[in-house]
Amino acid sequence: MKTAAFLGLGAMGVPMAAALARRAATTGGRVLVWNRHAEKAQAHAAGYGTQAATLEEVGGAQLILTCLPTSADVDEVIGQLEAHINPSTFWVDCTSGHPDAAQLQRARLLKRGVKFLDAPVSGGVSGAEASTLTVMLGGPADEVRAVRGELAFAGKAVHVGDTGAGFAVKAVNNALLAVNLWAAGEGLAALGKGGVDLSAALDVINASSGRSNATENLIPSRVLTRAFPPTFGLGLLAKDADIALDVVRAVGSSAPVLAQVAALTRAASQLVGPHEDHTALLKLVEQMNAQEIR
Repeated sequence: MKTAAFLGLGAMGVPMAAALARRAATTGGRVLVWNRHAEKAQAHAAGYGTQAATLEEVGGAQLILTCLPTSADVDEVIGQLEAHINPSTFWVDCTSGHPDAAQLQRARLLKRGVKFLDAPVSGGVSGAEASTLTVMLGGPADEVRAVRGELAFAGKAVHVGDTGAGFAVKAVNNALLAVNLWAAGEGLAALGKGGVDLSAALDVINASSGRSNATENLIPSRVLTRAFPPTFGLGLLAKDADIALDVVRAVGSSAPVLAQVAALTRAASQLVGPHEDHTALLKLVEQMNAQEIR
């Protein structure tokens, strides 16, 4: 695929598109970039050797990748782009989208001969910068095989099932992120209120059975330091936790812990702020306990 196009240059999209550009430089390809704010695309082109493009120009790419906030944003771009898109194009959506939307988007694009795969990613900005993201691919196996080698930002690309399965796995993964953050926050708030040194407590927890990514990486670097760097927004975490509940309901399953933490995450998004880093979820735990986690 000589021409790829990357749409959506947010915190994740910038390094992901840059990884594609680095690969294209060695294979003789090119990478087009588009963003709602054109100046972001122009800055990316200047910094990483991509080419800023209009949606009409993007339509000529053999591979289109999107990384947007929601499935509704992807629907909007499809509406603007589908008149210009070439048949036989692959559309890989790295948005943390909704499984139901993936089904509809694939059906819509197949009418124009375009193959749609849902391919959300995990690993954060640092993983995108290091090209070590985990990609969860949903769609037919032959189409997954066709695009897997094009995902230069991936350290691991796993075919998890048919259309929508990637989005479902991503939503549940992020719901578990919220659960781990919230549970660790409750425990640490109680320990802190009792006078325990929380850095020492985390040393113990992270060498014991209570450890998680939240305790090993997120809380020490973002919460104890009070840094809360804005990478993945709290509002997006709440959105993903809500999608996870839709996944649960769709199969008639039971997930009371996920449901409770999803409600708490939504409340934190509203009270703390949707654009705060997702680790600011623990600011609501702090308010409930009148105790900072530091």
